[in-house]
Amino acid sequence: MRTNFLSPMVRGLSALAAAVAIGVTAAAGTAAADGTFLGRLHTVREISSTVPENGDENPYGTAVVPRDHGKLHRGNVLVSNFNNSQNQQGTGTTLVQISPRGTAKLFARIDPNHLPGPCPGGVGLTTALSILPGGWVVVGSLPTADGTSETAQAGCLLVLDSHGRVRETLAGGGINGPWDMTATSSGDRTDLFVTNVLNGTVAGGGDEVDQGTVLRITLRRHGNQPPKRVRTTTIGSGFAQMTDPAALVIGPTGVGLAKDGSLYVADTVKNRITVIPRALTRKSSAGTGRVVSSGGKLNGPLGLAIAPNGHILTVNSGDGNIVETTRRGRQVAFRQLDNSGSPPGAGALFGLAVDLDCDAVYFVDDATNFLNVLQ
Repeated sequence: MRTNFLSPMVRGLSALAAAVAIGVTAAAGTAAADGTFLGRLHTVREISSTVPENGDENPYGTAVVPRDHGKLHRGNVLVSNFNNSQNQQGTGTTLVQISPRGTAKLFARIDPNHLPGPCPGGVGLTTALSILPGGWVVVGSLPTADGTSETAQAGCLLVLDSHGRVRETLAGGGINGPWDMTATSSGDRTDLFVTNVLNGTVAGGGDEVDQGTVLRITLRRHGNQPPKRVRTTTIGSGFAQMTDPAALVIGPTGVGLAKDGSLYVADTVKNRITVIPRALTRKSSAGTGRVVSSGGKLNGPLGLAIAPNGHILTVNSGDGNIVETTRRGRQVAFRQLDNSGSPPGAGALFGLAVDLDCDAVYFVDDATNFLNVLQ
């Protein structure tokens, strides 16, 4: 079910930023072909509905399974649902696993009344979704009681094993409305990079509150036991966030880690991409980081992924476009992935992930409740 993630305030910011656009080289509706990742991709194909038997909808998180483990199968796509069958935001409890050929199976249905640890407010699965070595799945929860921002609570990160059973919860310590996430692992260590959008947001009552954060949460794995949190560091802070009747909450969303350790953040309210340097090693906050690109073809960027060529891929909440931006901030290509609704494509896109062969992009379409691929 579509929700329009661009409030009037954000639309105004987008229009203002577009007036000072940075280096857009692709003509409308096309993609530049030279040296771009999107220039090689031409076809959007529907793969499967993301709606399980209980009717959960509004797919958010998107993660490709890197290897076989338990119920997880290499190359399949795991999708988290944010809404229940009544389309109430912050109440979705299901993860669905979908094969590239379109076979969809329920991976997990999480019972908020039977969790192994605290998760303030319950379960409403967000875009924060990563698959770790050993088949451990970490997914964010930003729960509500009735689908409204007034009842939103801090939530948690839920840790599931490869059979879809919740084995652990990570709560508190700065986790407050975990909205999106990326992860990297080396040896027995994993670092989660998590955006949080509820720091003072509900109390703000729709006004912009500049308290959004990015946390680096370090985990250690011990044999077959769930990974344990050993350290939490705030590496980003001061991001704009606000509640919104249609979108529940708007704040820092997609994150992507480059090979040099730079973390790119989709700063949705400000309609820009920023970068936090030395994200793996820094011991203090970089604030909102350095602005990489703003305005132009960006239109309320939400999901973010790093392309195989090192460029930054973002999907817009305002117009259904995917945009490719170089690390120097030049917007070099874009394509429209969804043109339904009014304005065309608004509120349709959220999570995205590059496939294992690095020649396609999976994305969820909230207008249709489908997993699609651009190839």
